[in-house]
Amino acid sequence: METTWSYTQTKVVVTALAIMATVALIAGLRLASDFAAPVALGLVVGVVLAPVVNRLSRFGVPRSLSAALALVIAVVLLVLLISALGPVLSGLAEQMPKIQREIREWMDEAIRLVRGVDSIGREIEETLSEGGEEAVKQAMPSLVDALWMAPNFAAQSLIFLGTLFFFVLTGEDIYNVFPRQAGKLKQADKAVSHYFITVTAINAGLGLAVFGAMMLIGLPNAMLWGGAAFLLNFVLYLGPIVLLASLLVAGVMNYSGASILLPPLAYLGLNMIEAQFVTPSLVGQQLRLNPLVVFLSILFGLWLWGPIGGIVSLPLLVWTVTLMGKMSFTSAESKMFRSA
Repeated sequence: METTWSYTQTKVVVTALAIMATVALIAGLRLASDFAAPVALGLVVGVVLAPVVNRLSRFGVPRSLSAALALVIAVVLLVLLISALGPVLSGLAEQMPKIQREIREWMDEAIRLVRGVDSIGREIEETLSEGGEEAVKQAMPSLVDALWMAPNFAAQSLIFLGTLFFFVLTGEDIYNVFPRQAGKLKQADKAVSHYFITVTAINAGLGLAVFGAMMLIGLPNAMLWGGAAFLLNFVLYLGPIVLLASLLVAGVMNYSGASILLPPLAYLGLNMIEAQFVTPSLVGQQLRLNPLVVFLSILFGLWLWGPIGGIVSLPLLVWTVTLMGKMSFTSAESKMFRSA
C-alpha cells in the first residue's frame, strides 16, 4: 500500500511539474514574441525548403549556395510582400472617411428608430465628425511610414533571415545529432513541405479566381482583393471570414440595393469550391487532422504571435503530428516521400 501511494504521489508531482513547465513555456514564448515569432517563421520556411535543398545537394550543389539561394528568395518575397501591403494600407487610409460616413448614416438610422438615446446619438456624431475623419486619414499614412522605419520590424526581419539561412545551411548536421530520430525528422520536413507547397498553389489559384471575379463585377482594386484572398487563405477559417466581411463593406461602399451582396457572394462561392472540392482532393489524403484541433491550433497561434502565429501554427502542427507518427499517408505519397 505504501509503495502504491508513493507511486501515485510521484505521478501527481510529475504531472503538476509538466503542467507548470508547459504554462511557463507558453508564457515565455508570448513574452518573447518579438524574437520567437520570426525564429519560428524562419524554421518553418527552412523546413519547407529542406527537401528541395537536399535534392540539390544530391546533384552536387554546395549547401552554402543552396542556403544563399533560399535567403535571396526569402528577401525577394519579403520585399514583394511589403510592396504589396503599401498600396493596400494607403487605399484603406483613403477609404476611411467614406467608411466612417457610411457607419454614421447607419447609426443615424438606428438612432431614429430608438427613442430616448439622444445622448448616445450626440456622442456618436462627435466621434464620427469631420474632424475625426481627418484625424484618422492623417493617422493611417503615419502607420504605413512607421512600418518602414520601425526598428522592431527590421530586427524581426533580420532574425527571420538569419534563422532561415543557418537552418538551411546546417539542417543536416542538426539532424545528425539525433541519429535515431533523423528519419522521422526528415519525413516530417517532407510532409510540411508537401503540404505548404500544395496549399500555396491552391491559394494562388483562389487569388487569381477572386481577381477575375472582382474584375467581372466591376469592384475597384480587384488585384488587391485577389492578393488579399491569397494571403488570408493561409489562416484557415478566420482569414476567409475577415475577407468576407471586408468584401461586404466594399459592396456597401460601391454598390446599391441587392448588388451590395455581389462581392461577398462571389468570394463565398469561390471559397466554398476551394474548401469543399479542391483542397480535400489535393491535401485531404495527406492531412488527416481533426478540424477542431486545426481550428484551436490556429486560434492559439494568433493569440501567441499574432499573424505570424496564424501562418506557422498549422505547418508546426503537421510537423509535430507527423513526427509522432499519427499522420496517415497514401501509398503514393509514401513513395514520393521516400524518393524525395
